[in-house]
Amino acid sequence: FQRCVGMDALNSLHSTTYEIDEKHGTDYHKRFLEFVKMIQKENLVIGGAMTDPKGDRSKGPSEQDDPDLFTRIVDSDEKGVYVSGAKAHQTGCINSHWIILMPTIRLTQNDKEYAIVGAIPADVKGLTYIYGRQSCDTRVMEGGGDIDLGNAKFGGQEAMMILDRVFIPWDKLFMNGEFEFASMLVERFTCYHRRSYVCKTGLGDVLIGAAATIADYNGVPNVSHIKDKIIEMTHLNETIFAAGIASSHQGHKMKSGVYLNDDMLAQVCKHNVTRFPYEISRLAQDIARGLMVTLPSEKDFRHPEAR
Repeated sequence: FQRCVGMDALNSLHSTTYEIDEKHGTDYHKRFLEFVKMIQKENLVIGGAMTDPKGDRSKGPSEQDDPDLFTRIVDSDEKGVYVSGAKAHQTGCINSHWIILMPTIRLTQNDKEYAIVGAIPADVKGLTYIYGRQSCDTRVMEGGGDIDLGNAKFGGQEAMMILDRVFIPWDKLFMNGEFEFASMLVERFTCYHRRSYVCKTGLGDVLIGAAATIADYNGVPNVSHIKDKIIEMTHLNETIFAAGIASSHQGHKMKSGVYLNDDMLAQVCKHNVTRFPYEISRLAQDIARGLMVTLPSEKDFRHPEAR
């Protein structure tokens, strides 16, 4: 579950650490490769933590009234650095073994302490997760587990991560004050990650198949407007997929040896994902009629008389 964020972080850091070393004579890339070897050998899941709370978005990190609205270095010693702050909207973070902390915006000379990239274990001391709410999360307490919960054992989640003097050893630090490379990292991560949203087409395939099955149950698979809706759902879903695949196909090789997919097509892929799945869902509801939106609970479905 949720490996895409970590893989996008690893790919963007591969080229960014290489180019930081090229300019500053640091050894971030070597440290990074050792980290990747461990991750691959042990088959670990990485969470990529980029989004900060931000506060007043007209101001930079160093200009905020509260300095912890962006993750920053607050102390250091001979063993490493200590960071405080928060990361918001972290999908899959609790499922991860390690978290990579990254800047979230372009930084200036005044923001050097915020130019921090480092890897931390997901259960590191000083890290608190505040679990996010979802509209249907009380269903877990209602006696259903096979239908209403979807995948009851491996469902997704989001959390806010609060960091209070979290320790990062020097060998897990991949940026430390090189503020001019923050925007490069953000742009490359975004390019990879917005192409990664092509995964939504797998969900689209399932929903289209379910809608077609419901049309069969209702005895209307050959009615023209039903066929038109299923064709439109398929068209929208494959358009998302096509943009993602095209972005990868148009990729180019970076100095470090990894490939970066096409930026414009990655943005198109993400833009499609912000629009098309909702239209696909609307068409599925049209085909399913009231059944989808007023269905009784699984508990009622299992009831010996009511079912």
